[in-house]
Amino acid sequence: MTLTNAPRLETERLILRGPEPQDAEPVIAFLMDRDRAAGFGAYDNRGDAWRWFALNVGHWHIHGYGYFTVTLKETGQPVGLSGIWNPEGWPEPEVGWVVFDGFEGRGIAYEAAARARRWAYDDLGMTTLTSNIVPGNARSVALAQRLGATYERTYHNVTMGEDMLFRHPGPEALA
Repeated sequence: MTLTNAPRLETERLILRGPEPQDAEPVIAFLMDRDRAAGFGAYDNRGDAWRWFALNVGHWHIHGYGYFTVTLKETGQPVGLSGIWNPEGWPEPEVGWVVFDGFEGRGIAYEAAARARRWAYDDLGMTTLTSNIVPGNARSVALAQRLGATYERTYHNVTMGEDMLFRHPGPEALA
């Protein structure tokens, strides 16, 4: 049972789909891992993590986009999140990503974020996207740069505090 009207996007190895009820457990586990989720918004209790999962469902309904659940095409196993995020207080829509424990270093975040960005440009008509990265998150900075994004400025994020904003190349640059 799907919780949103999100499209199903595919890459060579991945499926990006809307959140489903069974995705709550892996997302909650990720969000409650303070070390892993620090740059994404970690939570100390299950209730707050569950509310973030519900927030993502609502984000899809309000904006028509949000975080996809990223699954392995071969097995259907959830391995992360990626998509377009723009909750109240964000400076503008961003492409974001995270992979769950045990799935780092496989190019999953890059593949998912590149596909989500292409969808935002081609199907949503967006002309620019950012990635907002907490200072010190070197892996996300490296991935943003690999995606062609460049550092634009540091700003105060209403949720995360100090954040670095990286600007992605527009759709014309990716054609």
